[in-house]
Amino acid sequence: MTAALIIDISLWGSVAVLGFMVWQRGRTVLTAAAREGSMDFINIVPRIALGVIGAGYIAAVLPQEVITGWFGPDSGWLGVLTATVAGAATPGGPVIGFSLGAVALKAGGGAPQVIAYVVAWALFAFQRLILWEIPFMPARFVWFRAAVSLPFPLLAAAIAMAIGKP
Repeated sequence: MTAALIIDISLWGSVAVLGFMVWQRGRTVLTAAAREGSMDFINIVPRIALGVIGAGYIAAVLPQEVITGWFGPDSGWLGVLTATVAGAATPGGPVIGFSLGAVALKAGGGAPQVIAYVVAWALFAFQRLILWEIPFMPARFVWFRAAVSLPFPLLAAAIAMAIGKP
């Protein structure tokens, strides 16, 4: 059995278990859950499509030499630091961040560099810090959280370098 099949089975199994739990709670909960789930699906599909198409466009426009030079496996720690800054500066949600990471891998980016990019994007996306976190939390706490999280992209890249490639 391949890893993808195991993941598919576990995901669909969890959907079946959660569906059964909702069904047990009654018809009202079932219809409300189906309505909200359908609306979430309708809202996310255009984002996924735009993210995938946008990442493909970026892959077509961005020269492969740029990817391999800045984020390639031979770029070392300078590539990891560049990827960390690029990840923090990348706007958008997970569809954009993960799609660009996949594009970088296919274009010749090194696994540690791409891992650092995705982890930095997940922790430090500047637009998310400024637009979402600071308005709802004290700015001092947000910047402290970002400072404490700073080693994580570097640590993830170091682990990827130590074990080879994931």
